[in-house]
Amino acid sequence: MQKIVGLIFLLLMPVVNAQSNAGETQGLDSRDLPRLQESTLLTLENTDKNDVMTFTDSSDIDVTNDNNRIKLSGKAQIRRADLILKGDSITYDRLTGEVQAEGNARLFRDGSLITGPRLKYNVDQKTGLLSSPVYRLTNGGSGQASSAELIDDNHMQLKEAIYSACNCDKKAWYISANKVDLYNDENEGIAENGALYIGGVPVLWSPYFTFPIKREKKTGWLMPTFSSTSRSGFGLSLPYFVNLAPNYDLTLTPQWYSKRGTMLGAEFRYIMPSYQGIVTGNYMPKDRKHDDKRWSLDWQHRQRLGRLLGWNIGLNIDIHGVSDNDYYRDFTTIALNQADETYLAKSASLTFSGYKYWSGYLMWKKYQSLHDLTSDDPRNYRYYYQYEREPELMIRGTRYDWNGFDISTQNTWTRFRFPIHRSRIRADGTIVGGDGRQRWDGDRLVSYTQISYPIIRSGWYVTPKVGLHASHYRTDWFRFSSQAGTQDKSLSRVLPIFSVDSGMTFERETTLFGKPRVQTLEPRLYYVYIPYRDQSDIPIYDTTLGEFNFGTAFSENRYMGGWDRINDIHALTAGLTSRWYDEESGRERMALQVAQRFYIKQSEVSLPNERMSEQSRSEFLANGKVLLTDTFTTEAGVQVDTYGRKIAQTYATIRWFPKRLTSLSLTYRYQRDPFINETNNRVYPYQVNGKNNVSVAGQWPLSQRLYMVGRHDYSLKENRSTQSIIGLEYKGRCCWTSRVVFQRYAVSQEKTNTALYFQLELTGLGPVGSDPMETLRTSIPGYQNVKDPETDQSPFERYE
Repeated sequence: MQKIVGLIFLLLMPVVNAQSNAGETQGLDSRDLPRLQESTLLTLENTDKNDVMTFTDSSDIDVTNDNNRIKLSGKAQIRRADLILKGDSITYDRLTGEVQAEGNARLFRDGSLITGPRLKYNVDQKTGLLSSPVYRLTNGGSGQASSAELIDDNHMQLKEAIYSACNCDKKAWYISANKVDLYNDENEGIAENGALYIGGVPVLWSPYFTFPIKREKKTGWLMPTFSSTSRSGFGLSLPYFVNLAPNYDLTLTPQWYSKRGTMLGAEFRYIMPSYQGIVTGNYMPKDRKHDDKRWSLDWQHRQRLGRLLGWNIGLNIDIHGVSDNDYYRDFTTIALNQADETYLAKSASLTFSGYKYWSGYLMWKKYQSLHDLTSDDPRNYRYYYQYEREPELMIRGTRYDWNGFDISTQNTWTRFRFPIHRSRIRADGTIVGGDGRQRWDGDRLVSYTQISYPIIRSGWYVTPKVGLHASHYRTDWFRFSSQAGTQDKSLSRVLPIFSVDSGMTFERETTLFGKPRVQTLEPRLYYVYIPYRDQSDIPIYDTTLGEFNFGTAFSENRYMGGWDRINDIHALTAGLTSRWYDEESGRERMALQVAQRFYIKQSEVSLPNERMSEQSRSEFLANGKVLLTDTFTTEAGVQVDTYGRKIAQTYATIRWFPKRLTSLSLTYRYQRDPFINETNNRVYPYQVNGKNNVSVAGQWPLSQRLYMVGRHDYSLKENRSTQSIIGLEYKGRCCWTSRVVFQRYAVSQEKTNTALYFQLELTGLGPVGSDPMETLRTSIPGYQNVKDPETDQSPFERYE
């Protein structure tokens, strides 16, 4: 039988308005068939959804004498812009609009596909009836029913229906309901008298529940989550999502903790053309264990305010706050991230940029201390807080390659205010009333301008740089005094800074581990000179001593943060790096690096109570990284006191990733104890606390579907475990994953917390239980989700 392709009719349009190369469609009969043997494509613009061109395709066509009844046979199909209908045979009545498909009926409408043995459908009224349908929705969900009624172009009703987003032959989970109504425009499915089956076992019944039928947001209850910690007990959260609009939504989360009480959480997200942000908060009216209210608030906002006098103006807001110091220790489920917070920042800033070479900001910034007061010396009370910036104005200008010169300037004015407390602490640690002032306040104006002339050639470079640093202070000392014992309210300082950075790169072909490599040898010399200025009468607002490492060894100032101290220095830093690359792929297989600073003149500038070194050279730095195979890497670093012949700090790590979902890592870290002032037997400030830790972590398959995850951190210095994680993950054959994880961690020197996670993750339905994924990702290097990664759906994947 010759294949016939035909343009049959226009629905709900005057037929005289549509013509094609095949001729007019009005009064179509068998005499027109020779003219319809080639497919015809018509494009109609400015038509509504009911004015749609209809095409047919079949192996045979039979038209009655009155031309009103058409029967398509043999791979028959009717195509419109809003639907596709297929069947072994299709009968169409032009007068009533009724279409009846017999045998392998398929209806594709609004991204959803319904199949069945037979179908009745009215193309004018968009109504129909299918027997024993099998359906698949836009969101990937699928199922079957005893019957399906197409009530209109938006509403479909299923009887005795089964729904699941699991598309396996043997579904891991499904929902069975007496009746299911699907509303396409509202993106909503409503099931009545439904039950959730997992593994064929009913686990949940509800007289009424809803679910989305598209991959879009939808108002409704989300899956509940559970938690269990030693500090808060058993926890239950039941989030409710409110889809207020496509560009903003709200999630309300009632929470209950067995040891503490009820808490309400909320999250509001918004995206507008010129601004976006997220507001998150939690509130507990009364904590039974704490005997007070508990709350947290986080607000992040970014906004473009437009252009003003050639500037692009923006607004950034970052607000973070909690009710008390222990909030994160009691309620966090991300143990080593939030439980270790020591400060929360609150800031608002206006940014400006885009005017030639200039940019900057005007910022207000305050802090909330979260220090653990039970483990620190109360006499260090003033160190629990930071200076607040009320406000800070910064203007930066940069211009590169201006006749070969690079020029930059940064100018900052800051008003520093230290938090006032209506109590003070005696030397014996007792708290008494006072004027509340723990430190001095003041203003600081800093300007640093640099001019460099980079000379870069093949294989070498030299960059001389000259800078001028000027600063002015106005200080309200109150009853305090400077390091020099003065109380001068107005101070100024001007310092020139000169440096030369130079290096070379040599290459040669060699072998490593028996394979051809390209080796580089990269010597580097960095010279810096800053003359001495007495700075002992300058107040300290935000400056501390930086840690010596590969980053600071090639820098101008050993102090970090602000510019309250600028070291006087006359020194030369020498470094050497060698790398080995694959000759073909260019992948780095090994890298070795060493560096040391040599002092031509000893520094005299210091912070209050800083331990000053009289040595003519710094500690020796060495670092190495080796990729032994594509899956096995080692890395180690050491910092050696060459005078005392002692290790100042070191670390070493070994990582093995033989395949997906399989990893092991072993890490050792050592930091020497801080130096003690023999005069008063106290630790010098500005030093890193000593540590001597071993960490082992990994993810390993026990069978084809069962995996173990774990981590253990042990402090050799304190002879105690600081964190332990052990868990099992099971990957189901299709559409489900389960995991149980136990964690114990130290939140301070005297406090610990334990948490138990149990989660069942159902594909398309979401996770049930407590979520340990953030803990596993942050604690176990190279951790991978055992769940198969989801692939993006191609727009042609369900093409009919």
